[in-house]
Amino acid sequence: MSEALTLPAEARERAGKGASRALRRDGRTPAVIYGGKEEPTTIHVEQKELVKQLMTGHFMNSVVNIEIGGKMIRTLPKDVAFHPVTDLPTHVDFLRLTGDSMVEVQVPVVFINEAASPGLKKGGVLNVVRHELELICPNADIPEEIQIDVTGKEVGDAIHISEVTLPKGVKSAITDRDFTIATLVAPSALKSSGPETADADAADAAEETEVE
Repeated sequence: MSEALTLPAEARERAGKGASRALRRDGRTPAVIYGGKEEPTTIHVEQKELVKQLMTGHFMNSVVNIEIGGKMIRTLPKDVAFHPVTDLPTHVDFLRLTGDSMVEVQVPVVFINEAASPGLKKGGVLNVVRHELELICPNADIPEEIQIDVTGKEVGDAIHISEVTLPKGVKSAITDRDFTIATLVAPSALKSSGPETADADAADAAEETEVE
């Protein structure tokens, strides 16, 4: 997984919209740490540092050690609210990580060995249905990415979650179906779909709607 991040914070003495607005005017972002069978801890962090960490691209899949009052709290970011105009973060929710608890995260997929795919060699195109997988994993072993091998894949093949080897202790959060992660299609199929392709696209679209 990605290297753990460290985010200095201060305790929030006052709650409410007025107090939160005052913090934002001072360049701070309100946040809360919850979970771990403890009472929620309200904090605020420096907005510039938070934005810097968000820009790493892997903030939401990284363990964030929040430093507050000389104490480190191990957390996982769960939600970030952004201002509709400035796009600056206005609030963050952190999940407290304790013991060997399991967490649900979204982990990006990376396709490997494309040169060993006969279908891609013939000009086929990898049509990615899911760029991330919803996984349940130990909080101490959150994978940075999931690699999917396309060796031997031909045009018309589909890659399902059942084909993916997940790290030890990691499982899919979706268990009621063998969902599609990617398909290998002919270039023309992306421009003009025949009846069979259209049916497959409709099925994939329906599957994605169910997930949402």
